[in-house]
Amino acid sequence: MGLLGSFLGAQLGWWTMGSIGAILGLVFGHITEEQASFIKGKKQSPRQQSRSGFLATLLVLIAAVMKADGRVVKSELDYVKRSLVATFGEDEAAKALLMLRDILNQDIPLNDVVHQARVNIDYPSKVQLMHLLFGIALADGKVTSDEQHYLFHISSGLGISKQDFEAVSAMFIKSTTSAYKTLEINKDASDDEVKKAYKKMAMRFHPDKVAHLGEDIRKDAEAKFKKINDAYMEIKKERGIK
Repeated sequence: MGLLGSFLGAQLGWWTMGSIGAILGLVFGHITEEQASFIKGKKQSPRQQSRSGFLATLLVLIAAVMKADGRVVKSELDYVKRSLVATFGEDEAAKALLMLRDILNQDIPLNDVVHQARVNIDYPSKVQLMHLLFGIALADGKVTSDEQHYLFHISSGLGISKQDFEAVSAMFIKSTTSAYKTLEINKDASDDEVKKAYKKMAMRFHPDKVAHLGEDIRKDAEAKFKKINDAYMEIKKERGIK
């Protein structure tokens, strides 16, 4: 099922209730009677509902992050477009961008949206959301302090641990300790602790953990997984670990 199909077919999914549903209800105001009759009574499997809720939340939170510094710049829209095309393909990305442009014109009750996502999205998928949102924030070359604060607020609201937030952050904001933060350890950790930390992260954030959201989301999760591997290889090279 495509991206638009996921949204249109998700009327019985969890995200149609509450703040996310209210925002997207405005966006979908132009749905034709023919489209409405096509999706009427259409039920989704739990897997499809999970994907629909994830995608709906992603678009709403992308809009919130893009507006965090008080302006929406072309570089951010271009990055979002590239990301959506890479993940969903040209046709579905074009439809998603139209939805996003409408969502950007809505007032977004961030706390309500985040709470709804916290209750209904599983933990690995929440971390994957943060990975995607950091990429959006970095689209114009830097993550501003306002954007960092906003992202931390979203992460905390989703129930993501501070360590996991800092690990994702370190994948995008580089420093001398980024590789260690990515593996959620201190720079003075022993070589054995480094190896154990890598194995733990590799198990927790393997792309298969979000496979239920669809192959496209899984492929994006592989990019995050690669950054974990890269961090481990960087530390190994730095220390001469075999």
